[in-house]
Amino acid sequence: MAAENSFVIVSKVDRQEVDNALNQAAREVGQRFDFKGTDAAIRWSGDEIAMQASGEERVKAVWDVFQSKLVRRGVDLKSVHASEPKLSGKLWHMTASMQNGISQENAKKISKLIRDEGPKGVRAQIQGDELRVSSRKRDDLQAVQRLVKDADFDFAVQFVNYR
Repeated sequence: MAAENSFVIVSKVDRQEVDNALNQAAREVGQRFDFKGTDAAIRWSGDEIAMQASGEERVKAVWDVFQSKLVRRGVDLKSVHASEPKLSGKLWHMTASMQNGISQENAKKISKLIRDEGPKGVRAQIQGDELRVSSRKRDDLQAVQRLVKDADFDFAVQFVNYR
């Protein structure tokens, strides 16, 4: 009897990589000439990232610098969501939050895709904020991974615990 193979689909952000990108962005914002005198800053505020500057376009520029650092560190931008800039006193503020875990509705979307378009004999099971996919054939699991990658969802997905 063939053994059951499986992997887990998750949506997680490596906090250390985000922290490294944040530190690089803060260093660049502090050193760049076009940010001088704009009170531009980026920092952690609890579990969110807070950005501020004296103008709306400057706070958006801080966000762009941070995004470029995230891309270099290999963090998927689909897992980072930023708010619109808001004026508070004399400074403009923006916050960015990290998405961790797959919501129930997104897990159902992936599960439906696997059922409808995936190979026969592949099962998808929602387990909290992750989705376990199992099959007897490893080739079928690899086909499911390609299918999910090509689907281009509006959230980041990673494949872990391949057995």
